[in-house]
Amino acid sequence: MTDVVKATAPASAPAPVGEVGYVVSTPSWTSTGPGSYWSIDADVEEVPELQWPQSVSVFNRMRRADAQTISVLKAVTLPIRSAQWRIDPGDADPEVAAYIAEQLGLPLTTGDKPAPRRRRARFSWSEHLRMALLCLPLGHMFFEQSVTVAPDQSAPNGYRVELHKLAPRMPSTLTDIKVAEDGGLVGIEQAAPAGRTVKAHNGGRRFIAVERLVAYVNEREGADWAGTSLLRGAYKHWLLKDQLLRIEAISVHRNGVGVPVYTGPEGASSEDITKGRKMANEYRGGDAAGAGIPFGSKLDLKGVTGNLVPAREVIEYHDSQIARTALAHFLNLDGKGGSYALAATQADLFVTTLNAVAQMVADTTNQHVIEDLVDWQFGTDVLVPKLVFDKIGSTDMAVAQAVRTLIDSGAITVDDDFEVWLRRVLGAPEPERPADADPAPASVPNDPNGGAPDG
Repeated sequence: MTDVVKATAPASAPAPVGEVGYVVSTPSWTSTGPGSYWSIDADVEEVPELQWPQSVSVFNRMRRADAQTISVLKAVTLPIRSAQWRIDPGDADPEVAAYIAEQLGLPLTTGDKPAPRRRRARFSWSEHLRMALLCLPLGHMFFEQSVTVAPDQSAPNGYRVELHKLAPRMPSTLTDIKVAEDGGLVGIEQAAPAGRTVKAHNGGRRFIAVERLVAYVNEREGADWAGTSLLRGAYKHWLLKDQLLRIEAISVHRNGVGVPVYTGPEGASSEDITKGRKMANEYRGGDAAGAGIPFGSKLDLKGVTGNLVPAREVIEYHDSQIARTALAHFLNLDGKGGSYALAATQADLFVTTLNAVAQMVADTTNQHVIEDLVDWQFGTDVLVPKLVFDKIGSTDMAVAQAVRTLIDSGAITVDDDFEVWLRRVLGAPEPERPADADPAPASVPNDPNGGAPDG
């Protein structure tokens, strides 16, 4: 008879609570603000002028002064800004979803009309989105939350929280971004407002804790809350292109009419040569241009000789590389060869990038705007709706053909919810409803704060 040995199951390993390692690789200890924290790793960037905060000035010049970088940024941001953004209730209570839709001024996914506001709208989602997308060229964009609180007997907790604004804290005003050892954001520090005499020990700098912040960061790595600019890969091409444009302008100016060269006559004195040089230096082209020279002298207009690389070709190369940094290859189409035949393939990859950026914005807003508003108004044990957007790049005709195929094959059936979704995707108006279908809006409580931010 064979003995059966039963193995005793080992005790389960304890869950790994807390952290042993760290994220900040080269911490620099600071003691400003309410406590001591690490600053972000500015030396991750090897180019000194692109290390934060100097990088903000460089990327600001790039996004404002170069036609190609402006085109690239508009190609990335305008489709995201023009997309339809909505609030998806999900499993959240309808009251909670309606509250968030009202605060952000956005429609629910179950309808095409924004929720009516109880008071004058002080927050604009479209304007906030435009500012939030500055995180693409600058790497980061921070906002400070500001709300008002008013008594409301109909609210579960007896008061109503209203989103006053998400105030932008421009990167050019920041003096420090403070992080914890685990890489989490602790807060930001702003310089003292210009023109103010402040006697505070820290020079009047303002520290804003993470609890009040909404941080949009592009491609953050580790504890680098300054993010990575979309224009980082285009920097050297922008720099070389800027130099070439200056050289090209000088070349056209100097060589367009030639460079005057004076040759004195045989036996010319130093005084004669000096006079000839002065005449050459003062020569200017024009309808009435002319010169009088002594017998035996020469005044020639000479240009650059030899085989030169045209600056225009090199400039166009750098333009194409700038567009590639955002996968916007189609900005370089010039009609030569099969360029336009490649447009569809290139655009598909670009559209994928746009949807990824829009999802980053949606995720940040869901976590740090919508969840906070729900917590303040309804408590932390309430399900939360989420911000969504209509997929960028989907065409009405493609959707219509796909829906027809699915209905004809019996794969889907049309119900009220499906009709609402289809009308929204195709941009069709809502069906008319009876006048008494919607309940009358609730009365508006007075705002004791007078619309001013609450602390």
